[in-house]
Amino acid sequence: MIYSLNGKVIEKLSDRAVIECCGVGYEVQMTRNGISALAAQGDNAFVYIHMVIREDSIELFGFCDANERDSFKTLLGISGIGPKAAAAVLSELTPGELAAAVATGDTALITRAQGIGPKAAQRIVLELKDKLQGLSAVPVRQSGLQQGGAAKTIEAIDALMTLGYTQHEAKRAVASMDINEMSVEDIIKVALKEMM
Repeated sequence: MIYSLNGKVIEKLSDRAVIECCGVGYEVQMTRNGISALAAQGDNAFVYIHMVIREDSIELFGFCDANERDSFKTLLGISGIGPKAAAAVLSELTPGELAAAVATGDTALITRAQGIGPKAAQRIVLELKDKLQGLSAVPVRQSGLQQGGAAKTIEAIDALMTLGYTQHEAKRAVASMDINEMSVEDIIKVALKEMM
């Protein structure tokens, strides 16, 4: 399995790039967000790779960011969501926006992705929320929290961990906020800005 590529960008299109490593050019499918973050044509770039092997083809999906790669893999675990659909979701939404949409049940935001209808968006929200609930509860600092604050904090930390952040990183980002008047979506958005 190919884990990553580190080489020269020899072609850069809207949804794919060709990266040359040791004289071999690899065509890599990428999200719009990934293409935007990728180095310019002619420059060197490092991308994480997820290989999709089928009977008649091998496709490489590339990500400049480990969080986007982890979100892609999480989406692939949802029934009916293949690599093209997962890439479409992450072309429309960053991992943080996806986590916020799942946390708030905002299926309309997810249907903005090409080829994702209301049923697929509902499945994404339901199955990702189940994965969030399956994570062990994270102990949080209780002082200063109004009723429901601890639950919001746990939900936000779980969402951030699902996106690939460590428990320590997520807890540290959320602990610095006064979350009493914030929604879970706002907590996630502010935490992601702090960690970028």
